[in-house]
Amino acid sequence: MIKDNLPGISQFDLSGKSAVITGGTKGLGFAMAAGLASAGANVMLVSRNAGEAMSAAKNLAEAYGVITTSISADMTNESQAKLVASHAMLVFGKIDILINCAGINIRGPIDELSFKSFTDVMDTNVNGTWLVSRAVVPFMKESGGGRIINLGSALGLIGLANRTPYTASKGAVIQMTRTLALELAPFNILVNVICPGPFLTEMNIPIADTVETKEKILGATALKRWGQLKEIQGVAIFLASDASSYMTGSVLSVDGGWTAG
Repeated sequence: MIKDNLPGISQFDLSGKSAVITGGTKGLGFAMAAGLASAGANVMLVSRNAGEAMSAAKNLAEAYGVITTSISADMTNESQAKLVASHAMLVFGKIDILINCAGINIRGPIDELSFKSFTDVMDTNVNGTWLVSRAVVPFMKESGGGRIINLGSALGLIGLANRTPYTASKGAVIQMTRTLALELAPFNILVNVICPGPFLTEMNIPIADTVETKEKILGATALKRWGQLKEIQGVAIFLASDASSYMTGSVLSVDGGWTAG
């Protein structure tokens, strides 16, 4: 049968899958959580803000009719990262998909930034990604596989002045992804990284109207505009689904052509 060998759109069905999304209450994290829920996945949202997490999870359950839950946790804390994984196992009994989306950005010239600013960004963006991945991997191994999707950035691939903490952290996430892909391939755990370009999220609102943003960021994209939140959903569903079963260690740019030039 053709459908057996070439299943087509059914490969994107996530019904019965369970997903953990850190930083999942707003911006790109919530958009990806909604995308997975729309494809049938049950989702757990992780945030430092318990109220936001509960509200966002409730909204997804009402909108898509899937099972949702939430947890308040600091992903940079080793014991709390472990709690994220154990809570997901308690609710769902398995973890099929992890999206590491929690992240922060502190901007400024290097000689005007404190060392704490640098380490805070690295702690959230790099250490948090590593800790939650480490907590989830044993459960994925036990169940025979899974998907880890990390959030890099176009700024992990190219440089931009006054962004040393963020660019360093996202470059590290990309390399972490490649290394984990090699390490976890024998266990059928596929690890890929999405590198968004300029999306108008809460993180970018403070710089939205600056000359630098209009000229060096939006002006540098082929499409000359901000990304819309819905435009991150397709790649998240793809990487979470069977449609990407022959991909690991890949870097997928969703950046309006920013890194093409």
